[in-house]
Amino acid sequence: MKQVQSVPRKRVLTSALLIAMAAPAWAQQAEPQSATATPSTTASEADPTTLDTVVVKGIRASLESSMNLKRDAQGVVDGIVAEDIGKFPDTNLAESLQRISGVSIDRTPSGEGSKVTVRGIGPDHNLVLLNGRQMPGALLNGFSASNSRAFDFANLASEAVSGIEVYKTGLASNPTGGIGATINIKTVRPLESGPLLNLGVKTVHDTSNDNLPKIMQGDDYTPEMSGIFSQTFADGKFGIAVTGSYQERDSGFSQVGVTAGWRTHFGGEGGWGAIAPGTPGNDNLPGPTDLYSVPQNLNYSVNGIQRQRTNGQVTLQWAPTDRITTTLDYTYSENKIQQQRNEMSVWFNFVGQESAWTDGPAAGPVFYRELIPCTGTQNANGTYEGCSDLAMAGGISATKAENESVGFNVEWEVTDALDLAFDYHRSTAELSPDSEWGSQGNIGTAAWVRGDTTVYFDGELPILSYTLAPGVSGVDPSQARPTGRQFVNGYSRGEVDQGQLSGTFKFGDFSDLKFGVANTEVKNRTAWGINEAADWGGIGNASDFADNLWQIDNMSRYFDAFPGYNDPRFNSQFLVFDYEAMRRAVGDFTGRPDLARAPDNYNRADLRTTEKTRSAYLQYSTSWETRIPINLAIGVRYEKTEIESAAQVDTPVLVRWVADNEFFTDMGDKSFTTMTGEYDYFLPNIDASFELTEDMVLRASYGHSLGRPGWQDIQGGQTVSPLLRINGGSGNSGNPNLKPLLSKNIDLSYEWYYAEASYFSVGYYRKNISNYIDSGAGSFQDTLFSLPTPVGGAYWNAAIGAGGCGSADVGCIRQYIFDNFDGQPGVDSTAGTNGEITGIEGDPLTVYNITIPGNAGSHTLNGFELSLQHMFGDSGFGVAANYTIVDSDSLSYDNNAKGPQQVLIGLSDSANLVGFYDKGPWQVRLAYNWRDKFLNSQYDGDAADVAKNNPVYVEEYGQWDLSVGYKFNDRFTVQFEGINLTDETARLSERHKNILFYGTQTGPRYMLGFRYNFR
Repeated sequence: MKQVQSVPRKRVLTSALLIAMAAPAWAQQAEPQSATATPSTTASEADPTTLDTVVVKGIRASLESSMNLKRDAQGVVDGIVAEDIGKFPDTNLAESLQRISGVSIDRTPSGEGSKVTVRGIGPDHNLVLLNGRQMPGALLNGFSASNSRAFDFANLASEAVSGIEVYKTGLASNPTGGIGATINIKTVRPLESGPLLNLGVKTVHDTSNDNLPKIMQGDDYTPEMSGIFSQTFADGKFGIAVTGSYQERDSGFSQVGVTAGWRTHFGGEGGWGAIAPGTPGNDNLPGPTDLYSVPQNLNYSVNGIQRQRTNGQVTLQWAPTDRITTTLDYTYSENKIQQQRNEMSVWFNFVGQESAWTDGPAAGPVFYRELIPCTGTQNANGTYEGCSDLAMAGGISATKAENESVGFNVEWEVTDALDLAFDYHRSTAELSPDSEWGSQGNIGTAAWVRGDTTVYFDGELPILSYTLAPGVSGVDPSQARPTGRQFVNGYSRGEVDQGQLSGTFKFGDFSDLKFGVANTEVKNRTAWGINEAADWGGIGNASDFADNLWQIDNMSRYFDAFPGYNDPRFNSQFLVFDYEAMRRAVGDFTGRPDLARAPDNYNRADLRTTEKTRSAYLQYSTSWETRIPINLAIGVRYEKTEIESAAQVDTPVLVRWVADNEFFTDMGDKSFTTMTGEYDYFLPNIDASFELTEDMVLRASYGHSLGRPGWQDIQGGQTVSPLLRINGGSGNSGNPNLKPLLSKNIDLSYEWYYAEASYFSVGYYRKNISNYIDSGAGSFQDTLFSLPTPVGGAYWNAAIGAGGCGSADVGCIRQYIFDNFDGQPGVDSTAGTNGEITGIEGDPLTVYNITIPGNAGSHTLNGFELSLQHMFGDSGFGVAANYTIVDSDSLSYDNNAKGPQQVLIGLSDSANLVGFYDKGPWQVRLAYNWRDKFLNSQYDGDAADVAKNNPVYVEEYGQWDLSVGYKFNDRFTVQFEGINLTDETARLSERHKNILFYGTQTGPRYMLGFRYNFR
């Protein structure tokens, strides 16, 4: 259900600026020129004509400008210019970047591009610059504290940018942090672009919005608008540029997954979830050296999303003399996302197991079943005795991502031989709750009608099948009641304060020396808090809640893009509800509406880190006009980084056993602990290019680059999870003395520019990465807080000793304790919803497993990049294609082993193919983007739980996009765009294809737009 919200003042400002641009202006076209600059804010360090001056017309011209950027660059550089970005059917900059060789993207569940991987190096180790300035990031891990340094490109619309440069080789003048690539986002500079004025509007229809329950659907069509205004005054000495865009998108996705993770064991190995050899009803059980995984749950969900994205920039330039240029700019982006969710799920307690398995050594389930003694006897609260619950939860989330950057720059051509520049900026990125109820709220409801439960995992879509209580024909509202609730606040903020002084001294026409110093302070805060009511056994009676709170629906219809969605074995009937109505009903029933919201404080984690880096560089460049002209650049960069990291630490005070396998820790006082660290490095580089002929270039590069540790890796304290299991608790400790990843890079490439706007290139790259950060490099087990736990205590042992309960049958043990010891110290069957058993003096102490990250080992990554761009004469037809091969045996996950491993996230081949026609009034572009299977994580649950140290792979994915434009005249263009034309689905799986982690269905997205240029 779409929510109406007040419009922030900054959005009103942006919209007003767009409207103001409708006034007439005169435009002039600049000649396309090459761009050889490094991603520096110092124009004097580059060719005087930079990428910003390129104003191209049509697909062919834009591709030619991108080709010239590559051809004239120092080192290996690829890019896209503004017209090219605007012409691709892309939602944001990540989707634009995926067209570049070596660049692949991670997508959000709704199908949008979000983060980028370059040459197999994941998003955390690709540095993002805005006009040569380091940008902060702000991400959350779901809605809890995040370890990631990645930049979320989903916050930036592609219309707001004049160009993108991807530097794949290092230069001494580049800041560190990108061992995959340094990505420089360029925006319009009015004294370079000259007068411009154009406006564009679109309407968007996302078909995934149609595939939602009615109460969750947004608008069928949503608006987008963008514009740019640039003008100069006072004989070109003063200029102003304003860009802005506003976009709304209502969409949805359906998702199926084992959201609580899989428990992995060797055949014959004991432990929670393991199936004992010889257990009847289990076919082809894995052998002693084979790994197999059993599901903890199965969850289907439908999700509605409303997104509003606002981007804007104002740039002022003043050139008081021909030798001095000053620039003041402000950039703002806001991305607001609201999401509603309804789901159906089952939980497995690993009792009465039956199954069938594929062959090892990493076996996947053909089916998994649990036998549940469900009866037709209904008790007072509506529960059928002996039956398990069919859970039907609902939730909402609301977040706002804001990015702001204010910068000032002075460029001074001191003499014909010496240029100096000073640049300062302060940039922030913040991700915060956007609802009075918090970042996320979840309310569980359930009907206790489920008997024997089977999941078939041998198809693309897992099929849930279960028996119902005798006399029950299906799930309906009269059987349902609310259960547990969770309300979460998550917060992340990054800040960068950076001052840079740089210059270039020219030694004649063919040599120069670049130099510079910088001081950079990066701050990061990531925090989260939760209010939880652990009433997973249900509250009240079914009759206490009106039946009209729920509506009967069928889950299978939301997965019609998956083969087998209409399998007759699928028990797909479930109940949906309006979240806000249910939240009010629960608050009224419990008499505690104040608890039906997230806490005001961040009561689970609060990590605060400051990095201060001082740097200096020298880079000498020269050229020789020999028979084979040679261009050479040699440089060195020095950096010293000091780290201060503080973490809020909770002190556990009490263990409560609140449900069968749910142990919860009450927390006491909080305090901050602070730790420090530092490191420094000299980073050399050398780049050489050889102009074999006028059309052929051979390049060779060698350099060192750094990738900094994640924020949780260097946190200044020890944090533990409030949730415990039968085997104890888990936590982690940071290590601010971690060294950054050090990559020693070799690049070789050959480029042949064989015709106008046509070229072929092949490149080889090799990265030797040391100081690899292993999150599980160290660990220890300790009682830490001396907390008694009921597990293994006197009551527990009495239940087992009575002979009626097995050591793993926690439900039986719990019930025995209530039946025989209720009212004794630590036992209260009336506490909470389902009764509570607390640890008391004399019980065993809770054991925590604490992991510590460390630097461990060295690994090599290598690969090839192939690119082809060809124009078929003057026919208007053309093609652009690239393929990237990435390989590293030592950084690949071993599916036949358990426990943490040293792996590289995001390692995969990728390819792009674009065919186009550009002649007369028509412009047509059909693009295919493909990415091979890659590792997304090595944990599908708690990292401290070895049974959940499971690899999560994103399976192979390809997508077709289309753009068709018709130009009525030089001013007016109509454009149609289609994204994900063939309605592709996405899957994440683990050691075997049958071990599904997530499967997602979105849908095609269509846009119709108009652009008008004022001249």
